Amino acid sequence: MNASRRTALLSVAASAALTLSLTACQGGEGTKAEGTAAAQTATSPASAPASGTASGTGGSKGAAVGTAHKSDSTGSGSAAAGGSTAAQGTGGSSATTPVCAAKDVKVSAERQDGPPYTHIVLTARNTSGSRCRMAGFPHIQFLESHKQDVPSVAKSKPAAPTVLNPGDPAYALVKLSDGGVDEDNEVVTAFQLVLEGDSTVIAVDSSTGGGLAVDPARTLTGYWTGELRNGADDF
Repeated sequence: MNASRRTALLSVAASAALTLSLTACQGGEGTKAEGTAAAQTATSPASAPASGTASGTGGSKGAAVGTAHKSDSTGSGSAAAGGSTAAQGTGGSSATTPVCAAKDVKVSAERQDGPPYTHIVLTARNTSGSRCRMAGFPHIQFLESHKQDVPSVAKSKPAAPTVLNPGDPAYALVKLSDGGVDEDNEVVTAFQLVLEGDSTVIAVDSSTGGGLAVDPARTLTGYWTGELRNGADDF
């Protein structure tokens, strides 16, 4: 084989090899491109469930908001109802009624039963134009020589506060002595008392019938009540 023909054959062979190489490269790129496209195609449908999940989440959030709103509404309704009930309770409760002061009442004393006269009944009448509450018991001092308040009797305390409308009276039973002839009694024609919650001194006239025979060692007082009760006020 001469040199020129050999050169020609080598040239043809190199050309063919180059063509095959280019074809193979193009085929690879095509496959890669198709793979990428396929991957995108595969990814695209997956986005639909993601969108559905977001929609579902939005629905859940909406439901949660709705539930929260319903709960708030219910809570508000309950609070309003509770507030209304509390308001009604407050309106009917004697705890909010102001305590009667000395300026609100007129206090008088009358002998009870007798003779011997061992007890008096104090009457405190509401002379004001509004309701008030008689708190506790009268703090009484009969004699200048005995500054201690007359002791109270616990069993006479009423179960509920004594609330007075304008013109209403409250009563307190007061023991003066045991009624014995040998008691160390002193005649009292006037005495003083103060109401619980007010330091104003109220002077009470007891001169009728020659005054009251008081034994300071035997005196007792009951609580203010709407009426005198047998048993609780028997002391």
